[in-house]
Amino acid sequence: AAHLLICSITSDAAVVPAPPRMRRRAHFMPSDSVPAPASSLAADAKAKMTSVEPDYAPVSHNDPSSADADTPVEDFPSSFMRDSKHGTRGGRVKEALFPKNYNARRRMGYAAIGATFLMVFGVATYGLGSKRGHIRTGGARVGPWGFEGETVNADATVLQASQAGLQAMAASGRTLTVSSWNIAAINNNPFEYWITYHEDPEYERIMAEIEKFIENPGEKDIPVSSIFTNDMFNELEKRMDGIGWDAAHKVRQYWETDFRDRKIVSGFLKDPVLGSKRLASMPDRVTNTINVDGKPDPVCRPTVINQYDGDLSTLEMWWKEWEKFLFDTSLTVAGKTKTVYQMLREIKRSKYPDVTEEEEKISLPLQTMCGAIFDAILVHMMNTVSEPQKWQDLKRTMVQNLNKQKVPHTLEILQNQYAGSDIIALEEVSFSFIEQAKASTLQGTHHIVAPAALDAVRDQNSVIMLKKETFPQGALSEISHTVEGSFPQDVEMPVAKGDILAITTKDTDNIPYVVVAFHGDTNGLATKPVLDALVRTLTSDSSLTAHSLIFGLDANTYEHAKPGKQQDVMDFGSRFNAHGLTSAWGDTPQPSNYTTFNARTYLQPQLNKACKSTEKRAKGDVNPKDFILFKKEDFEVVRTWKDNTGKGSGVGDEAYIEDMAFPTLNFPSDHGILSTTIKPRR
Repeated sequence: AAHLLICSITSDAAVVPAPPRMRRRAHFMPSDSVPAPASSLAADAKAKMTSVEPDYAPVSHNDPSSADADTPVEDFPSSFMRDSKHGTRGGRVKEALFPKNYNARRRMGYAAIGATFLMVFGVATYGLGSKRGHIRTGGARVGPWGFEGETVNADATVLQASQAGLQAMAASGRTLTVSSWNIAAINNNPFEYWITYHEDPEYERIMAEIEKFIENPGEKDIPVSSIFTNDMFNELEKRMDGIGWDAAHKVRQYWETDFRDRKIVSGFLKDPVLGSKRLASMPDRVTNTINVDGKPDPVCRPTVINQYDGDLSTLEMWWKEWEKFLFDTSLTVAGKTKTVYQMLREIKRSKYPDVTEEEEKISLPLQTMCGAIFDAILVHMMNTVSEPQKWQDLKRTMVQNLNKQKVPHTLEILQNQYAGSDIIALEEVSFSFIEQAKASTLQGTHHIVAPAALDAVRDQNSVIMLKKETFPQGALSEISHTVEGSFPQDVEMPVAKGDILAITTKDTDNIPYVVVAFHGDTNGLATKPVLDALVRTLTSDSSLTAHSLIFGLDANTYEHAKPGKQQDVMDFGSRFNAHGLTSAWGDTPQPSNYTTFNARTYLQPQLNKACKSTEKRAKGDVNPKDFILFKKEDFEVVRTWKDNTGKGSGVGDEAYIEDMAFPTLNFPSDHGILSTTIKPRR
């Protein structure tokens, strides 16, 4: 094939067809020894060609100026002819671009083919090397992570250690088990979300009655003054006068002309304008549960929707304790001692535009009155749908299991079911949990790594646990601040302090790892930017590029996301695939792999988010939110499972019950546990 290609390029014999044998011989014979064509038409054509002055001058093999006397005469024009300095036309004669000697032409043709092959091979090698990061090109390119941006070569020593370690791990048959769990911050309101409570049917009955009370109150929709009386308001006004609030008694005008005649459900609880002004929800947010310096348990406002343990059997009993709490109780928080009413914040019109100028000026006393009315309605409602002793006993049981015992229950599940995990990524972790974990048996089996800069105010942090048997050195460094430094500078990121924890470590096979835990914002809008920043961090540092990545996160992705407002799960899958990553769920997420199932009840301030008992599945938060990501070229999945019962991996599909709202009394989080076992791909 190469021979025929050479002939087609360099020989006129390829132009005039001839029998193969003759064509081959013609290359080696002088032109006068080649048999003439038998056809007279060919002869006539040759005669015409010689009778007209051609655009070229044939070179005779007898011409002493010819480079090779044995070179055959070229009887046909060739595109490979060039002008000579000597000739018959204009003092110029045409010469062959290539040597006329056949052997020389053949060698040159072979050389050309070899050079072409080497060029193609070189281009392919360069492209593949650039893609895998072995050749630094500088500037924007698609690196081993699929990230377009400035990248660097992996440090040769780190790369060699990674490759050798993965090979050793594969040879030994060792696998890596990773678990990720958003243990969820303690919810101060035990009634806020629907829970599965098989132990006591009274729970379902009470919650159904509350739903009816609010959805169809009928004659129960009585005036506010029937429960928060004029006498109660007068006492409240005196208290506010005593601290210098509302000297002009503007709040009394609101009371007498508006609030006291409102209906408790249709005119107050379900009033959307009242909600948009935050006149009831703001004081609840600030004073619902207060963590006090030096005390293990928080101080709670006397109300239904927190851990308050006092007697709320009557409105009179409630009001006495509520007034005392707000105006007579001093608490020390973050080193500052204040009376509770001093903790209230003004409601600014700039942030809540529905608030009028006058309401803004008296927002402190006005929200205090609305907060008192709100709590009075809740106490009245609970005592109407249930006997005080029953609902308060039920609440105490729920508080004990969902709130006070939340940390011990969480630790119990981790110790009993997940102590075998090599890596545990935890999200929304409180400082109390970290302290109790370090005092538990987990401290003996795992390195417990918390962020250097803990969020003590919001008290929601990401934490990583490394099994000591697998990672004897523990965390080698924290690079959280480096990841945060890679955020886009022109974009406001909804990432709070403590949401990201990124560390480096090495396992027993000397494989270098970057291990990350991350808690995404409610709508998941920070999830992709954080992933991009993480990849940018790793690809721009030669000492990190070859590290194996293990990334456990609450991505807060949605099966049916609101465009522009929530993060779609399939779109997130496309993003991590573009970075050369895969997940515990595979390359393509399955939208129905739900890890949350929670729905708000009617016993919380935001009634617009409440779900009916029959709509928990349809309108609740049932979504595929949790992920474990890793490099596709490093690992592949052996097995993946999830758990919303606390039973662990040994019970098969029974560990996760689909269509069950949680938390439950036995499972203390609104996120399921996601776990996967992976093995080296190479």
